[in-house]
Amino acid sequence: MMDKDIEMKPWDVAKYPDKEVTEKLIPLYSQIIDLLGEDVHREGLIKTPERVAKAMQFLTYGYKLDPSDVLKSAIFDEDYEQMVIVKDIDFFSMCEHHMLPFFGKAHVAYIPQGKITGLSKIARVVEILSRRLQIQERLTTQIKDCIQETLHPQGVMVVLEAQHMCMQMRGVEKMHSITTTSDFSGVFKAAATRDEFIKLIGK
Repeated sequence: MMDKDIEMKPWDVAKYPDKEVTEKLIPLYSQIIDLLGEDVHREGLIKTPERVAKAMQFLTYGYKLDPSDVLKSAIFDEDYEQMVIVKDIDFFSMCEHHMLPFFGKAHVAYIPQGKITGLSKIARVVEILSRRLQIQERLTTQIKDCIQETLHPQGVMVVLEAQHMCMQMRGVEKMHSITTTSDFSGVFKAAATRDEFIKLIGK
């Protein structure tokens, strides 16, 4: 069997938990479970600290990667100068305020200026930046900035729609609330261009 570092892409390797980090996190999660009033030695919880330690590393693996490197791995010269849209990109992230999940759809558009990138790389940028402790507003801007600063297109627009467990499971407990954020640059500062994007994503 080939070494996983050889046969896998960097973003796949980054999902694997670091053994040293796991060993450091296990006693911390054991202490949390104990402080919450549970018996960490109960059969159902014996392996929980280890599982959580590994799960949290997966949920935050985006810290190990630079999303601009993903775009740079697939940049091509192309004269196309119309809108490129990748919509309905599923994403999952962790709210930095309560470390509870928020998740939803990302819609990303850019208008090239001599350079394009692989469509899957746009989704990969969303994935990497969302797999960190985040707030939705910052995540929206980081996606836009990464594409703008790496591809130097005529403009970029990003819209995120998300449900936040910190609102649905605690706090105001509003089960069906959706939060929408947007950010844009370049030619998308023109209302007509933004309106075309919104129409094309069906919003």
